[in-house]
Amino acid sequence: MSAPLPDILAEIAAAAGEDAALAIADARGGTMVYIPPAPDAEHWLTRLVGLPAALAIADRLTCGVGGMRVELPLGAAGAQAKMRAKVDALIAQGCSERDIALATRYTIRGIRLRKAKLMPGGGLRKDNRQLPLF
Repeated sequence: MSAPLPDILAEIAAAAGEDAALAIADARGGTMVYIPPAPDAEHWLTRLVGLPAALAIADRLTCGVGGMRVELPLGAAGAQAKMRAKVDALIAQGCSERDIALATRYTIRGIRLRKAKLMPGGGLRKDNRQLPLF
């Protein structure tokens, strides 16, 4: 898995796999969809991921009791995720903070925060210049 998925997409991934969850987010992300307890062969979900996966998703989300409406997040297809990936790529290329800010409309502070998150150890940097107190 490349990045953690939002809650509902993580549920879908647990039922039918990450590829199915990302395909659903790509096709219907940002909207509310209806998931029946047992999708038929003509349902959009079945056409998108296949009958076995659609049945697994429906069973996981509805428990076979009744259909439900689900608001699907954009997932990896979201604008924020794409821009974050672009910032990360420019950081990895060694571009200056100013150039990254101009190319992505991120603030310098936002870029510094992304750099800190990308550092090993979650951005916690030990300053070796100062001697220990005790």
